[in-house]
Parts: sequence; C-alpha cells; structure tokens
Amino acid sequence: MDLIFIRNLAVSTIVGHYPREREAAQQLEFNIELAIPGQAVFTSDKLADTVNYAAIADYVKHECDTHHFKLLERMADHLARGIIAEFRTPYVRLSVAKLGILPSAKQVGIVVERRSAA
Repeated sequence: MDLIFIRNLAVSTIVGHYPREREAAQQLEFNIELAIPGQAVFTSDKLADTVNYAAIADYVKHECDTHHFKLLERMADHLARGIIAEFRTPYVRLSVAKLGILPSAKQVGIVVERRSAA
C-alpha cells in the first residue's frame, strides 16, 4: 500500500470533557496517513488521480472549527470516516494528540485506522 502523509498538523480547537478544557481552544497535533487510490497517479502525474493533502488539511481544520467534541476518540473517528467518505482514499490512519495536557507527558492522544467498505 502506498501512502501519503501529513505530519504535525497543528490545529487549535475546543475539545475536552472537563469544564476547563471547554473554556478556551487548545492546540492539537495531527498525523495522518492516507492510501493512494490506485496506481494511475504514478503514470498520469495528475492530482485528480491521488489524494490532495492540502484539501485533507483544510478538511480537518474546518471540521475542528465547526464541531466541538468532548473526547479525542470521537473526534478521530469522525475525521477518519469523513476523510474516507470525502476523498476517495481506501485507508486512513489518523492520530490526534493534546499537547501538554498532563504535566509529565508532552502528548496524550489516540490513533485510529479506518478502511472504506468498498
């Protein structure tokens, strides 16, 4: 499987279960791997034959602006399923991490993997 990746995508949004987390936006970090849909891009050299990573980054930012989740688990699942539905990728691996939320850890987060039904 050939993958496109986005590393260390920074997004500021409101997310969290605790009231202190819902008062102000916090910085999240995303890492995303996307399967290239087929082999055509390797000969065509056309953006239409692959996954547009800029559009994926915009999608993640837009979804974080318009949806406020309590749990990273729900956020990651929503984003991964949405990416598969919107961008023709047969597979996505998405990690999202809160930064500095625990004094003894740099990051706390989740990794989800989703595949298209087709």
